[in-house]
Amino acid sequence: MSSERGATGNSRAALARRLLSLVDLTSLNASDDAASTIRLSRLARTEAGKVAALCTWGRLIAVAREALRGSGIAVAAVANFPAGAADVDAATADTVAAIAAGADEVDVVFPYREFLAGDDQIGLQLVRACRAACGDCVLLKVILETGQLALPERIQRAAAIAIEGGAHFLKTSTGKTEPGATVEGATALLAAIVEARSRGVQVGFKVSGGIRSIGQAQTYLQLYESRFGADSAQPGNFRIGASALVNELLSQLQ
Repeated sequence: MSSERGATGNSRAALARRLLSLVDLTSLNASDDAASTIRLSRLARTEAGKVAALCTWGRLIAVAREALRGSGIAVAAVANFPAGAADVDAATADTVAAIAAGADEVDVVFPYREFLAGDDQIGLQLVRACRAACGDCVLLKVILETGQLALPERIQRAAAIAIEGGAHFLKTSTGKTEPGATVEGATALLAAIVEARSRGVQVGFKVSGGIRSIGQAQTYLQLYESRFGADSAQPGNFRIGASALVNELLSQLQ
């Protein structure tokens, strides 16, 4: 019996360690400042393991980079966030400023309201412009706000536009609207990613928006790997945007 408990404990620890390595540790509160960013960076790397990236505001990139120096943890910043305005120049300026400040990754919000109103072109223009700013050295994640798009066919259409524009990753939600991530929305995004990969276009997947427990994170990990194979999820193709989740993962490991 004790050996079974030990095996179960080892299995849970292995899952927690793996999930931790896939997390974009995120704080996007209006009150965020240098002190809170430094505290977050301490949570990003502990003896139990480290996250894939720390995601913050563009104004705090330099603080995050300094706090994470030598860790190998990427620094991500948001652009066109959280409203997803249909202003290509402003979204591009956000992206350029983030890169100039040292961001390794940019999470930009797709202009989903205009898309819902029937405008397919503004989203394509915005993603293309931000991808051009990122080039091949900075990762571009496009936030589609799947809870607002709601219908699978709309989500897949918006995802196809983001992929055509050059998105490296598709992301479910800003976490600022309800619903955030849902299994239905994630399934629709993954269908678009499968289709892109059938054409030789590699696109990653990021789930975010209300992911607070190990059980929730595991659901999305299994959803991804049911399509791409066991152990296929790696930081280069799968991320979990979360903050509270990290505390549970570290508690499991410690």
